[in-house]
Amino acid sequence: MTHDQNGPVSGERRALSRRSVLTTIGAVPVITATSAVLGATEAAAATATVNPSAQRQTIKGFGGMTHAAWAGDLTSAQRDTAFQTGEGKLGFSILRIPVGESQADFGRDLATAKRAVELGVTVFASPWNPPASMIETFTRSGQTNAKRLRYDQYAAYAQHLNSFSTYMKNNGVNLYAISVQNEPDYAHDWTWWTTTEMVKFLRENAGSINTRVMAPESFQYVKSMSDPILNDATALANTDIIGAHLYGTSYSNFPYPLFKQKGAGKELWMTEVYYPNSTDSADTWPQALDVGEHMHRAMVEAEFQAYVWWYIRRSYGPMREDGQLSKRGAIMAQFARFVRPGYVRIDATANPATNVYVSAYRSGNTVVIVAINKNTSAVSQQFSVAGAGSAGVSSWVTDGSRNVAPQAATTMSNGSLTVTLPARSMTTYVTSLSGSSPSATPTVTPTVTPSQSPSESPSQSPSQSPTGGTGAARVAYTMNSWSNGFTASISITNTGSSTINGWTLAFTLPSGQTITSGWNATYSPSSGQVSARNVDYNGTLAPGATVDIGFQASHTGNTSEPTSFTLNGVPCTVV
Repeated sequence: MTHDQNGPVSGERRALSRRSVLTTIGAVPVITATSAVLGATEAAAATATVNPSAQRQTIKGFGGMTHAAWAGDLTSAQRDTAFQTGEGKLGFSILRIPVGESQADFGRDLATAKRAVELGVTVFASPWNPPASMIETFTRSGQTNAKRLRYDQYAAYAQHLNSFSTYMKNNGVNLYAISVQNEPDYAHDWTWWTTTEMVKFLRENAGSINTRVMAPESFQYVKSMSDPILNDATALANTDIIGAHLYGTSYSNFPYPLFKQKGAGKELWMTEVYYPNSTDSADTWPQALDVGEHMHRAMVEAEFQAYVWWYIRRSYGPMREDGQLSKRGAIMAQFARFVRPGYVRIDATANPATNVYVSAYRSGNTVVIVAINKNTSAVSQQFSVAGAGSAGVSSWVTDGSRNVAPQAATTMSNGSLTVTLPARSMTTYVTSLSGSSPSATPTVTPTVTPSQSPSESPSQSPSQSPTGGTGAARVAYTMNSWSNGFTASISITNTGSSTINGWTLAFTLPSGQTITSGWNATYSPSSGQVSARNVDYNGTLAPGATVDIGFQASHTGNTSEPTSFTLNGVPCTVV
């Protein structure tokens, strides 16, 4: 995307252009959500049942985009507001940046990307155009100056993407992924791709790209752009992330059955949106609650692993032009500050009452419940957490007068918690399955929240010992380093034909590196030859399934990566 309706930023989209396209393809953008009135007194909702054992997608994070060439870079203070997790912060754990069209443009967003990496944030990049020398013009639906990548330049374009990835890595930013093209099906102002062209590139050229590959980033989650990728085994093998935008996408089009059928081992990300529009102030209330419902449905109905906004700083975005959180930003922070990368969405009653939306997430013994009440009166809501005991509960609320405001602590008793959801509000609850009290404040940066530390007691070990499933496995290791530390994200995919019941990943940390905390596995020892063993909720790894783990570590100058891994003693393929 490029243009919006908010001032003279170079390269922003003409207002009627997107609306015309939406009308042409028959889409009906959802502008606002209507709130029903329950009545003047507090109403009671059905019990919302939370099942920590019923796990869905692993969350990669929430975030937004910087595009210095079009909207100016974030200031130092704004970077910290965007990516830190304390009071008054957005808590974003994903940053999207553009791929420069020439090497002279590669460094435009580097400063913000480097600070994001220092704070443990995942960075990925999307291109709008290849270098000019690789483009040809053609006529498309009456557009006489339409642009496309020359067919004889596909290999050169893959190298261009590699050059950008290498430049960023050499300057301290190890990209998590790179996209083939931003909105190839809405490219009046940039480069068009047909589905045939996209599949051809993925089949023949994407395998040479030196980081994870994302495609197709359709502007409206048009399934005809991504279906051919899922249906082509070679193209799919060279694609790591199916990316999509949600401009005008109806909620009924959020589920993706074909991805669930054929996307094993792949990730599903929502990589750009503003919602419900770009014309109103982000502080318009209660309209900002629409963002909360949109995010809820993206997590629960679409089962996206990531939710990424357009410009981080904009009058209609999560950060106002003065660098402070907007109401839309506060709503996003209700997710982003507490549902951290590596958390897993778990089953919860999604709609226990009219205009009440609930989702839940787990990391180790920590459970996060996000509840939205769009009604004009308060709602009494009971949560029943299966298998839980009694524990303290911390909570934060955003409504017409408060922004992610901490509330008085309460208690869950025998897995039951009854609360009042204020009228037109969003509340995040953090509790523990183990009976201990959660932290009184959200996790501070770096943005990883360990579920267990390397020194956990034996009682925290997996409930099963490794059995069976000794077939091949694939490991992807992504490292983001700063002056004296780094975070490492590790994806383990079972590429064998049998289920792995209990796993241990072994690798050797380079000299001078020491693990200080970890998540989704127990790590021992903290340096040298390390074993990462599953925790109680992720020990089963079906064929084609992927588990995401990671850790934070210090270093003394050596930022090299482990060269080999074994899973249950069997060497892994490293990608």
